[in-house]
Amino acid sequence: MSRAGDRARLEARVVDKSFRTAAGQRVPVIADLLFALEQGETGALIGPSGCGKSTLMRILAGLDGDFDGSLHVPANGRVGMVFQEPRLLPWRSLEDNVRLAAPEASEAEIAALFAALGLADHRAHFPGELSIGLARRAALARAFAVRPTLLLLDEPFVSLDAPLARQLQSDLAKLVESQAMITVLVTHDVDEAIGLADRLFVLSARPAHVVGEIKVKSPRAAMNDEARKAIRARVEALRDAG
Repeated sequence: MSRAGDRARLEARVVDKSFRTAAGQRVPVIADLLFALEQGETGALIGPSGCGKSTLMRILAGLDGDFDGSLHVPANGRVGMVFQEPRLLPWRSLEDNVRLAAPEASEAEIAALFAALGLADHRAHFPGELSIGLARRAALARAFAVRPTLLLLDEPFVSLDAPLARQLQSDLAKLVESQAMITVLVTHDVDEAIGLADRLFVLSARPAHVVGEIKVKSPRAAMNDEARKAIRARVEALRDAG
């Protein structure tokens, strides 16, 4: 594995990522995968369950360096990550959870972030006192508080009901657009990907590789139902081909 960074670009090339079973059998998870994003772009990874999307996110975050390939990330960058579960410390308040991740964030920055995510009235609450929706908002606040140059979102809205998911997607889109960062989103929801991403990367079954890339035209708010339907059809065609 090699890792480099000299400008605001993300480029991941995973030639091989495999695991070993207890019996010593090699299980390939990712093979010959390549994708890239420029500063300010959001990319969505769409693929079947178990294809290796979360493993890829761990590689992008620098949490797993045991792979063959290369990873180019922005130089001197900061990574913000939202996992499938909020992963808040239960013995710390919401505010403390955020400040532990971003000790240099000012009171004004924290207050503005909490206000943007509807958390202003919950700063002193503990994770056990929060609904799942508020806990997911807290996880987003923690990721944004570090002022990331690379934001990784691993199914951040999973298990939420549709209205709440749409509201959080809207809040997230506003935050991403307000900051020049590279964002990678893992999702099974094609409409969610269309609403948030500039590029859709459709992945194959394991071992995962990119079977196709779809560029989403901007502004997305002006996209009509026919355009969304056409993109969904292209994603399904790529899935079938992969």
